[in-house]
Amino acid sequence: MLYISHLTGKGRGILTSKKIYRGDVVERCPVITIPASDVAYLKKTTLHNYYFQWGNDLLQGAIALGFGSIYNHSYTPNALYRLDLEEEIMEIVAIKNILPNEEITFNYNGSPNDQSVPWGEGTINWLR
Repeated sequence: MLYISHLTGKGRGILTSKKIYRGDVVERCPVITIPASDVAYLKKTTLHNYYFQWGNDLLQGAIALGFGSIYNHSYTPNALYRLDLEEEIMEIVAIKNILPNEEITFNYNGSPNDQSVPWGEGTINWLR
């Protein structure tokens, strides 16, 4: 039901082929964690655009598998994410009904209403 599409002005984005209802789990994404000692190396790679901060201290990094690291940011999102540090899972949940062929977005800041800039030195600032 989820698919990748190229979106004008955004690059790749995640869309749905079926209606998703508010409260539905859109995707459960396992993550690959990156030790804090390796995070600095990501800045020299393509993965820099796809990793996010992880861990209680936010010093680690993580790459979400599935479509997890490809969802786009929006200040008017139709989904949010929840992190489970123990299970190493990121769960995407609809906060609005999402129509077929609509892009699924969430606010990288964690709160759907947070209007601050989500990037600190180019890193997605994911919070629990």
